[in-house]
Amino acid sequence: MSFLPPVRDAPAAMAALLSVRRLRTAAVCRSYGGVAQLVDDLRAVVGDSNVSTAMAVREQHGRDESMHSCQPPDVVIWPQSTEHVSKVAKLCYTHNLPMIPFGTGTGLEGGVSALQGGVCFNLSRMDRILNLSADDFFVTVGPGVTRKTLNSYLRDCGLWFPVDPGADASLCGMAATSASGTNAVRYGTMRDNVINLEVVLPDGHVLNTAGKERSFRKTAAGYNLTSLFVGSEGTLGIITEATLRLYGVPEATACAVCAFPSVQAAVDSTVQILQNGIPIARIEFLDDVMIDACNRFNDLSFPALPTLFLEFHGTESGVKEQVQQTEQITRQNGGSDFNWARDQKESTKLWTARHNAWYAALALRPGCRGYSTDVCVPVSKLPQIIVETKEDLLTSRLTGPIAGHVGDGNFHCIMVLDLSDKQEVRKVKEFTDRLARRALALNGTCTGEHGIGVGKRTLLREEIGDVGIRAMKHIKATFDPKNLMNPGKVV
Repeated sequence: MSFLPPVRDAPAAMAALLSVRRLRTAAVCRSYGGVAQLVDDLRAVVGDSNVSTAMAVREQHGRDESMHSCQPPDVVIWPQSTEHVSKVAKLCYTHNLPMIPFGTGTGLEGGVSALQGGVCFNLSRMDRILNLSADDFFVTVGPGVTRKTLNSYLRDCGLWFPVDPGADASLCGMAATSASGTNAVRYGTMRDNVINLEVVLPDGHVLNTAGKERSFRKTAAGYNLTSLFVGSEGTLGIITEATLRLYGVPEATACAVCAFPSVQAAVDSTVQILQNGIPIARIEFLDDVMIDACNRFNDLSFPALPTLFLEFHGTESGVKEQVQQTEQITRQNGGSDFNWARDQKESTKLWTARHNAWYAALALRPGCRGYSTDVCVPVSKLPQIIVETKEDLLTSRLTGPIAGHVGDGNFHCIMVLDLSDKQEVRKVKEFTDRLARRALALNGTCTGEHGIGVGKRTLLREEIGDVGIRAMKHIKATFDPKNLMNPGKVV
C-alpha cells in the first residue's frame, strides 16, 4: 500500500514520474507547437464537444475512490466508437502521449491517475449493448455499459450477469481490473466470465483476443489472450468491447442473516459450508464494528455481533435443502436462528446495506477518508487471518471494520483515518503492510479484486518474485514498447 502525499513530500519514485511528466509535456508542446494544436487534432477526430482541457474536468478524471492524490491528465476526450479510440491512439503513439482509460472512476487503487500526464479516454459514451444471444448465453457490450444497465436490459429474457463488485462499475472496467464481488463464490470473477475482448493497442491496431465475433464456451487455440487482458488495468491496451457469459435467473432465492458469538465461529461456519459442498450463492462476513455501522447507516437493527449474510439460489427444493444443511452447520458453531428476508424488498434492503458498507464505515468518523484492503487467502486459512487481523486492529487502536466475500477467501478492512494526522497515517500504512504480508505468508495474495494500480507494486514483487516481475515487464514491453498505456501502474 502507498499513501501518495502532496508533490512537495513525494518520494524519489514519485518525483521521477513527475519529472517524466514534465519532459513529456514539454515534448508534446515542441511536437505540436503548443497544446492548442493537440486539442485541435483531437477535436478533428471526436468532435468539439468531446474534448476538454478544463481543470475541473481534468481533476475529476485524475482520481478514483482511493486515497491516492489527484494526478490529472492534460486533456480528456469522449470517443464515440472503436474507430475514434483507434485514431486517437495512433495520434498519441506518434507523439509519445500517455493514454489512460477511464470508466466510472470507482476504482480503489489509483488506476486512473495520470502520473505522466497525457490523454484520458472517458469511454462512458460508448454505451451500447451490441449483441445478445439468449440461446447461447452471451452478450457483447461497449465500455460505457454498467452492470446495472446490463441486468436491467436482460430482465425480460430470464438471464443475468452475476459479477457484482458493489459499485455500478462499467463492465469493461470490471474486466480491466478483474473485478469480483459478492456472487463470486458461486459464479466466479470477471476472469471466469469474459469470453472475448476487443482491445485497441497502443499503436491503434485493434485486437480481438479470441478472434473477431467469436463466442465459444471453451478453446485450446493458442495463448489465452483474453485472460491476459483481464486484470491488465489499462496497461496493455484500451478495452472497447467485452463479450460476457450470462446465466439463467434462478427459480428460487432465499436470503438470511445469522449472528455468531465470535469471529472464529462465523468464519469456521463459512469454511464448513464450503467443505460440505453446499452451492451457496453469497456468503458475506461483517464483524461487530461493521454490522453496527451498517445498522446506523441503513436504519437496521441486527445484533452488533460477527454476522454472516447468506443467499441461496436454485430450485425450490434445492434451496430448501441448502438452507437445512447450512442451518445445521451454523447452529453447531453457536449461530443464531436465521433472520429471513421475507420478500424481494427486504432482500434488496439487506444487500443494499452490505453494498453500502464503505459509506457506513466512513460515517463512523465524518470528515475522514477511507482505504479498503482486499487480501485473499486459501479458505482454510480464513479463521486464522481474520482473528489475527481483528487482534491487530484492537492492539493498534485503529478504525477498520471488516467485511468480506469470505466464501472465496477474500475480505476487506475498511480503514477510516484522518489524513492530516501523520501519526495515524503511518500506523495505518504499517497495519496494511502487515496485513498484506500476513496473507502472503499464508500463500494468499495482496489483492483479491481491487488490483495493483499505484499502491501495491512493491507487494506484487513480493508475491510473484523477481522472475514473475521480469516476465510481466517483457509482456508490457511487447504490447507497449513506448510505455504509453497507463504508465506507472502494476509493473
